[in-house]
Parts: sequence; structure tokens; C-alpha cells
Amino acid sequence: MAMRSTPSPFPHGTRSPRSRLAELLDELATKEGTHATAVPGVQLTRQSYATKRRPIVCAPNIVVIGQGRKRCYLDSEILHYNAENLLVLSVPITFESEVEASPEEPLLGVTIAVEPTMLLEMLVDLDEAADPGGPVPRGIYATPLTAELRDAVIRMLECLRSPTDSRILGRQMVREIVYRVLRGEQGGALRAMACRNDQFLRIARVLQRIQADYAQPWSTAKLAKHAGMSASTFYHNFKAVTTTSPLQYLKKIRLHRARLLMVHAGHNASTAAAAVGYESASQFGREFKRLFGASPAEEAANLRARLAAGGAEARDSRTPESRGELGAD
Repeated sequence: MAMRSTPSPFPHGTRSPRSRLAELLDELATKEGTHATAVPGVQLTRQSYATKRRPIVCAPNIVVIGQGRKRCYLDSEILHYNAENLLVLSVPITFESEVEASPEEPLLGVTIAVEPTMLLEMLVDLDEAADPGGPVPRGIYATPLTAELRDAVIRMLECLRSPTDSRILGRQMVREIVYRVLRGEQGGALRAMACRNDQFLRIARVLQRIQADYAQPWSTAKLAKHAGMSASTFYHNFKAVTTTSPLQYLKKIRLHRARLLMVHAGHNASTAAAAVGYESASQFGREFKRLFGASPAEEAANLRARLAAGGAEARDSRTPESRGELGAD
């Protein structure tokens, strides 16, 4: 990756760690949108425009913002993540997101994928007692970006300036960041992700099943059976982890997938609706417009136009794996 050659007028050591974080992100995230780095699972984002509140699906990630602001709208809560607060997700979560950014002050951030195997290795090394029956933690939270964690992110970004350092030291730097989040005040969700909480693990398996088989005719009872829980216990635990009900979660996953099929696979509204499990095209149209604020045809045309113009959202919405989301946030 080509780096900017113009030296900073502020030598390292004369700026605050917060400023250094933004400075490094500005240097490394040279292109609009979200892009992979030389370190697997680490992506950098630059967004020079604001976005209104819009629905997304986000995969397990640690999101650190160096400049700009985002708001995450859950059913009954708003989470703020910015230069002072990071966002942590331990399971795929559906929510609405809003971005404050401009060409003069673009959003600059780094996203780190959360790997269960890495978490499990750490817990084994820590020799912590398992707590399979503890409270079911929520799968998304915002938490203060501590000085230790900010310093760890800065070291990782400095590592990304060198291909050799990235190859040799990159995973070690990621491991430190994940470790510090794991040991933080909200680390319980990551510990649960590493299979230490039986109830959380059951919900996580159901989420994986929904992601893979979203077109199946699921009901709450069928999903509860897959989780090995009673319907009432399953509903309670599912909402505790995801902040939404099982069928609302399923509906949003289907609608996001249909949106991608129309934009990237040439489907129209009727064929996309059938492909994701809708029996009624009219019901699909109503629910799609309620979620995205536009008809399926209008939304697909708008997103294709942004893709043709090189918009960050369109580039980054090809697959959920491209940036851990379905659609941009």
C-alpha cells in the first residue's frame, strides 16, 4: 500500500495519543471506503460524507474511531462511538447506524475482526474458570477507549506502515488489542463468545444458522428447538443478546440479503423475495420499504448508482464478509 510521502508538521511525541491515532489513520486510509490491510482481519475506513440513520448488519468486530462520530440505534438505546468510545460486537447484530463526517473532517477508523479461536487461546492461557451458567451478556456494547487500548491500536497502525512489520508483528498487535478488550469492563461478551457461557453459545449457534439458512420457513418454536431451549427461554435470551426478537432479526437478515441480490446478482424484487424466503412479493415490498425507506427497485437503482460513482457504501456491500456488514454504516 502506497503511503503519503509528505512528513507531518507535528513530530511524534508532540501530539496527544488521540491526535496520533487520527494522524496515523489519515496516513494509512488513503482511499474512500473500507479496505483490507496486510494484517488479516484488520480493515481501515475513510468516509468523507455524512449518512443518515440506516439499517445495517454487523459481524463480530472491534471498531475504533480516530476521527468522526457514529451512532448505533438499537430498539430502545443509542450507542455513541467516536474517538473516546469503541464499539464491540461478539455476534452478528442488526441495528441502524448514523455517521457524522465531511470532506474537511472525514470519518477515520479501524475494524478488527473478532476470532473465537484467538479468544479461546487467551482464556486457556489466562486459566480462568469457566462460567457456563452465568448471566447472558448482550452481543453489542460501546465502552470507553482506555489509554492502554488506544496505545495498542496506535502500535498496530504504526506496524501497518511497514509490510515486513505487518507480516511479522501484525497478529501479535491484534492479539494485544483483543486481550485488552477482553480484560476490560465489558469483556464478558467476548468471554461468552469463546464458548464459556452455554446460553450465549446456543444463541450464537442459532444466529449462525439464520445467517446460513435465512430462506428456511423458521418460526420461533423451530429456532428454539434448534437452540435446545423452551420457546420462552429462547425468546428472552435471544433478545438479551441481540436486542431484538428472533423473527424481527430473521426479517432484517432476509431483507438485507435481498438487497444484495438485486444489486449484485441481477434479481428483481419478485425473484429476490422468493430467494430469501418470502412467499408474498407484496409483503416483501412493504417490509423492504419500511426498513430501507424506499421500494426495492428504487433502493437497488440508488445503490447501483453509488456503485458506479465509486461510493463507499456500494463498494463495501458486496458481501457480508467484505467488511463485516451488509451495507455501509
